[in-house]
Amino acid sequence: MTLVTKVRKPAIIRFVFASARGYLVRKDFLMQRLECYPGLERAETFVSPSSAVAKVAFQQVNSIRLPEVLSEAVGGLLVHDFEASAVETELIRLDNEFKNRFSFPWLQADPIPRRRIAWVQGRENIGVSQRAYEAARALNITIVMIENPGHWLEDDRGPYAYLREAFIPVSIEVDEGFTHRIVEAVRSYEHPVNGLMTISDVRLPGVAQACEILGLPSSPSMAYRIAGDKARTRMLEDDASESVTLSSAAEVSSLSKGEKGKMLAFPLVVKPALGWNSDCVSKVWNHEELQEAVRRASERHAKAASPSVGVVIEPYIEGPEVDANLVLLDGEILFFDIEDNFPTRGDAPDAGMDDNFQETQVLLPSALPEDEIELLRQSLRRSILRQGFTSGVFHCEARIRHSVMFYAEDDGLLEMKRKEERPTKVQSIFLHEINARPPGYLESVAVMLTHGVDYYALRILICLGSEEKSRVHALCQPFLNGPQFHLCILIIPQTQTGIMKSEDAAADLFRRHPHLIQHVPDYDTYLKRGDVLEGPSARSLWWVANFSVTSRISRSECLHLARFIKENFVYETE
Repeated sequence: MTLVTKVRKPAIIRFVFASARGYLVRKDFLMQRLECYPGLERAETFVSPSSAVAKVAFQQVNSIRLPEVLSEAVGGLLVHDFEASAVETELIRLDNEFKNRFSFPWLQADPIPRRRIAWVQGRENIGVSQRAYEAARALNITIVMIENPGHWLEDDRGPYAYLREAFIPVSIEVDEGFTHRIVEAVRSYEHPVNGLMTISDVRLPGVAQACEILGLPSSPSMAYRIAGDKARTRMLEDDASESVTLSSAAEVSSLSKGEKGKMLAFPLVVKPALGWNSDCVSKVWNHEELQEAVRRASERHAKAASPSVGVVIEPYIEGPEVDANLVLLDGEILFFDIEDNFPTRGDAPDAGMDDNFQETQVLLPSALPEDEIELLRQSLRRSILRQGFTSGVFHCEARIRHSVMFYAEDDGLLEMKRKEERPTKVQSIFLHEINARPPGYLESVAVMLTHGVDYYALRILICLGSEEKSRVHALCQPFLNGPQFHLCILIIPQTQTGIMKSEDAAADLFRRHPHLIQHVPDYDTYLKRGDVLEGPSARSLWWVANFSVTSRISRSECLHLARFIKENFVYETE
């Protein structure tokens, strides 16, 4: 039912009713699927997942019976910011968007009982975690947080204590006793725990092992160990013969002498067998650089609680790099998206071993042709199954070898272009890594805004096992008409050394250029006043800020907006 008001400017108030009795698959489905709808001021649901939604016949909803049927409404929304002359146009647009955004089973017939999960390792701050925890609440799932003492979620009177039922202070250092401590924390909790999960790469195998001990749903712990080891991942691939894995830096001398039965062609990429965020990844051009890069990579995690000194050496692939995300259930892909990962400093033709591979910008949806996207889809599914997984949310990084696309500058703007002549060699996928968890927070939010699919919600449901299959299927449905806009994840790297003097450089940017606000639904300033900047060669590779930049008009406009932000983002150091 829709009402139009004309206080100052016109506004549309729409109430949503259900044509069948049932239960909401997630309480906030209206707001979650309408996020970034132009002119939307507010959307709310009026019932919880544990409460039944009443069936309301179409004939019951009219102005005469409004007072009695409003109590049966599922939810409502308020839209404004349009001219009085455009009311009819806005109503048609809203009707079309309802079909686009809500053509999925948002009701299910059976009741949704409250369930409980133990979540190992809270994130570093609320800015990179709130949506994940709120998703659990919307799914009628309670979180028990297992974390080191002193974490920001520990305080029962803290501003975000409502996001968890309880906090169990336990050391989550990944050492020999890690799994045992998690098992004991779950067993000693006063209420039954239905699922156990983490999205921390180094903790995935140990948490999966804890699930096996506790009899909770999980993929095999061995699958997680393989995925977390880039050496084992590489050696399972069909093209493994092109790469070399070393158990220690001492073995690099055998490569220099032509041993190990492999002829490696430079340039090569060297990286730790254990790692993330492209940390300590180097491109090398000769044997001298190879030895130094291997030494660095081997030492990167040598003194960790669970030491790792292994190294992977693989060919440098020139094809476009992508981030690929898959939701797999019983071996079937339920949702799949590809993002273009733009060239980094390490991709430059003259890049040295100190030029890193930190992401600069990621753009979705991808500009790759459909046949290459399908090649990625099938190849990555095989790689995931090969490791021993059949269900989960996976974030993969790969390149398309002999792609028909390449990156080139046009009027100073880097963009993907189609080659004039199709390569004569057969296209193939070169896998860099499989992360057996959702993509990072920036990318997970970007996908939710662009496609309407929430990877965190799906990961939470999958950890609860087969009883949640129907909700997993329902929430894997993207917008009917495809992505609602082009979105560029723009990373602002460290360019200076010193102490950050600017209070919040991103907020300063919006004050200077307020027209950008409508194009940036999500951003975060990571380094603020008083933080230390290590510069371009920062060991930790943390950036200054990130922005999700959108355009409903074109990919080109999206890239131009991102370039404007990059060129006008400034900060001071002291």
